[in-house]
Amino acid sequence: MDMYTSATPPSVCFLSNSFLTSAHKRPQAGVLDDSSQLNEPFISSPSLNKDEVPTSYLPVEKLYATSQQTRFAANELPPPQQKCSYAQSVLNAMNVLCGIGLLSVPYALKQGGWWSLVILFVLCIITCYTGILLKRCLESSPALKTYPDIGQAAFGIPGRVLLAIILYIELYSSCVEYLIMMSDNLSALFPNAQINVAGFPFDSYQLCTIISTLVILPTVWLRDLSLLSYISVGGVFITLLVSLCLLWVGVVDKVGFHPSGTALDLAKLPVAIGLFSFCYGSHSVFPNIYSSMKEPSRFPSVIIISFLTSGFLYAAVAICGFLMFGQSTKSQFTLNMPTKFVASKVAAWTTVIAPVTKYAMTITPVALSVEELLPPLQFKSHCTSMLVRTILVFSTLVVALTVPYFGSVMAFIGSLLVMLVAVIFPCACYLSICRNKLTKLEIWVCIVIMHVGLICAIIGTYSAITSMADEKA
Repeated sequence: MDMYTSATPPSVCFLSNSFLTSAHKRPQAGVLDDSSQLNEPFISSPSLNKDEVPTSYLPVEKLYATSQQTRFAANELPPPQQKCSYAQSVLNAMNVLCGIGLLSVPYALKQGGWWSLVILFVLCIITCYTGILLKRCLESSPALKTYPDIGQAAFGIPGRVLLAIILYIELYSSCVEYLIMMSDNLSALFPNAQINVAGFPFDSYQLCTIISTLVILPTVWLRDLSLLSYISVGGVFITLLVSLCLLWVGVVDKVGFHPSGTALDLAKLPVAIGLFSFCYGSHSVFPNIYSSMKEPSRFPSVIIISFLTSGFLYAAVAICGFLMFGQSTKSQFTLNMPTKFVASKVAAWTTVIAPVTKYAMTITPVALSVEELLPPLQFKSHCTSMLVRTILVFSTLVVALTVPYFGSVMAFIGSLLVMLVAVIFPCACYLSICRNKLTKLEIWVCIVIMHVGLICAIIGTYSAITSMADEKA
């Protein structure tokens, strides 16, 4: 996990991927800037000695030395040679925050009603605060570089393993979202595409999903992902382009804005919360942004500016999209945009092409974690690596065909995984690492945020799964 959350591209100081931009992801992740790093395992092979003191009982200053002797120690990358300026750091943070969640905010507003916009900004404030908490955790020891490091400092090896598992699941889920997003937009562009193979009919969505998978597959086989990382670096540009296309269709192409909707829909509010929370799930990359800054002390202002900017952008797109399409708003607003307009085609093709540059970098950490389980000789074999990655890609194809519900899958990721990574764990780690320095107010604020995150995670996850079941029925 450390390679995924600690690398920046050389010389440009710009992160590649939000859960998608991207998110991560959103997403969600940083760029793999050196192809040689792709051949290294995430988890080192030595195991704990029987008489070794658990790291959770060691002073945090000794954590780095101890972690090198553990099975779950980080394969730390050297710090970036070029530090990022303040402006570059703001762009980095905005790049990881402004991701594919943008496509679903009008749909989230439709689900939750107009008052749900308050939740969008409340989540913005909470996740901004938890991002600053991660910075305070990193300040507790120079040995802490990545999010898994923080988890180990707070809860020992189990904390590191749990965080890694959650982040791997989040990455895999994001790859499924990429396929669904590509397939939805391709099938909207070619609604009549279908084929019959050996008596098995494939409709437009199924055919486009298979084609998308075949297009993506060669990028996963690449050993050098640096080209893809530089192409996908323009997440902010892609976000602004799609947003401007939406505005263009509404104003210039005269689709118009038509007020509608309810004030608050409590029954569907949990789904809206999951969709909104997905937009802010980029915390795994924040430690990298912090460590890459020339002036790390200015990190809080970087986080505040990027969260406020992305929050207002999400709100503007949500309002604009919902006013344009009303109750017919789909899980991706690009699916509502009339295909006869040039701006609509630009937006649709942008959302089709963007995941091609991001899928390989997102699935690579998952593939390496699987390859680590193989015998050493097979682990070093390129053919074995290609086989593992091919199986993973086709497994995401199966999931995308089985659960082809972009909004519901995004709500599930936002409700369960993002709530854990962006809301609950930062507070828990902060309470554990800095417990002797906290005021009663800080302790209570963290406890309240954790409880709110836990409640939203439980209710939102249940609602997302129920929504998938309803759509499947």
